Order: sequence, then C-alpha cells, then structure tokens
Amino acid sequence: MAFDHIAVLGAGAWGSALANLAAQAGRSVTLWARDSARAAAMAKSRENPHLPGARLHERIRMTSTLADAAGADAILLVVPAQASRAVLSALGTLDRTPVIACAKGIERGSHKFMTEVIAESVPGATPAILSGPSFAADVARGLPTAVTLAANDEATASALARTLGSPAFRLYHSTDMRGVEIGGAAKNVLAIAAGIVVGRGLGASAAAALTTRGFAELSRFGQALGARPETLTGLAGLGDLILTCSSPQSRNFSLGVALGQGKADALRGDKLAEGAATAPVLVEMAKEKNIDMPIAAAVAAVLEGKQSVDQATESLLTRPLRAEH
Repeated sequence: MAFDHIAVLGAGAWGSALANLAAQAGRSVTLWARDSARAAAMAKSRENPHLPGARLHERIRMTSTLADAAGADAILLVVPAQASRAVLSALGTLDRTPVIACAKGIERGSHKFMTEVIAESVPGATPAILSGPSFAADVARGLPTAVTLAANDEATASALARTLGSPAFRLYHSTDMRGVEIGGAAKNVLAIAAGIVVGRGLGASAAAALTTRGFAELSRFGQALGARPETLTGLAGLGDLILTCSSPQSRNFSLGVALGQGKADALRGDKLAEGAATAPVLVEMAKEKNIDMPIAAAVAAVLEGKQSVDQATESLLTRPLRAEH
C-alpha cells in the first residue's frame, strides 16, 4: 500500500504537526483549513500561530477547499470530534481511502465513536484511529513520542504506521480500534478531574489516587465495550492518561485547574477541551451499560452546573468503602 499523498483536515496545532511529520517522511501533503483567510495566511507565512516556531514544510500545500483532499491516498481527520461528521459528510464517496481519526471524543447524541462516524459519513472509506500520549508542540519540535494507530486490518494499520512514523515519532499498530478510541476519549474526562484536584490544592496524594481510580473506570468501560486489556494498559490508554493528568499542556487538565480554582469563565476560553463535550456522553453510555464511573459522573455534574467542585469532591470521598479490584 502506497500513501504518497496525505491530506490533513484541520489546520490547528495538532493538524499542522502531523502534516509536518508526513511531509518530513517524504509525502506530498494537503493541509485543509476551514477558513480561507487562515489558509491563505498560513500559505504565505508558512507558520501556524498556534504552533510558534514550527515552520510548515515545503511539501505542504494549504487549501480551504475540501475537494482538494478527496483525492489523497490517506486522510488524517484532525478537526474536533463534535465537528467531524459535518466535515466528513462534505467529502463525498471515497474508494477504500483510509480516514484516520485524530480527535479524541465520542459524538454527542448518537454515542458514536469516531471510527463509526467515519464509516457512516463517508461511504467506501477505511476507518482508522490514531491516539496516544502526544502534545503537538513536542511532536513539532521533534521530541521523542510514541502513539498507537489502529485499523480493522493489520496490514492497513502497519502500512499507515510506516507511512507516518519516524525515529522520533514511533507508531505502534493495532487492530483494536475500539480500545484505542475509548482510551483517548475517556482520559480527556479524567484529565479534567485531575486538573480540578490540582486547582483545588488537594495535594499530590489525591492526584495519584484520582489517576489510579480513574484508570479503573476507564478499564471497566473499555472492557465492557470489547476493548482489549493490553490496549487499555498501553499507550492509547494508561500512557495517554498519565500524560494528560499531569501536564498543563493538556487543555483538559488546564480546564480542570481553572474549575478547581473557581474561575467562572473556565468554560468560555478559546481553547477547545474535548473532555467537556465527552463527559456527559461517557456518563450516559456508562449508565446504559450499568458501568460504575463515579469520577466521570462527578466531572459531568460540575460541567453541567449540577454540583459545585466541593460537592462533587465530597460525593466521591463519602462513597461506601469496598474492596479494591
């Protein structure tokens, strides 16, 4: 399988970083921005204002026309999870072209994972998912990073991993698409909780307990939906959870810190935190399948204004004691 032309849909920091990776690997890259003025400005400056210091590779061609991306050999979908269906629906029919979801979320209303949204929205596409512990700034600087790329077919997953991988960007391949996307979606919600702990000044011991018990929730949810245990304990699950629960580079963690500090405008910032949209969906799905996810439920309650941070914290601390398993 030859993937010589890569299209990247979404010209944010992560999209630009991935576009540079593909170009550095020798691919021809089309980078799509929804806004034509932004596409023109980036084409002229060869820079992304959200990724300072990282110059766009000469092999990257900017566009604001989706049709320019439809003829690519593979497509990286790097728009927000809740906007994915609208963008994909405008692509039209594809002929077995791999479409790799790079957003970490679950669609509100439908409860669909990103690979399911791809399959429904783009007839003929081959859905795939890329996820793992990675920050756009680190990848853009060439710092060592390892993530997971999953597709239903191992040959496709392996070929895509080879296409995008480099010594500094190590791609492990998998066929457990559900496990990879559950890890990415759930950890964003838990990262908000971890940020709240830090913002509220609850201490390092509480942060460690929160992350550990959060991983237990992620694992219960994943296994109930058919994810493989090794995926959940791998890069896309535990690895990504560790990263986003411990760094202010994570938008979800930073949102949690702001909530913990009592900032009333925390949800009105210009930086998208995918976990804010995913939290209520995750809780709804957990209730449907009778999966105990008290931390995720507490995050959703705080985001929806149903509980204060202190009330949510008390609800977790006063839960009945039980055996750890």
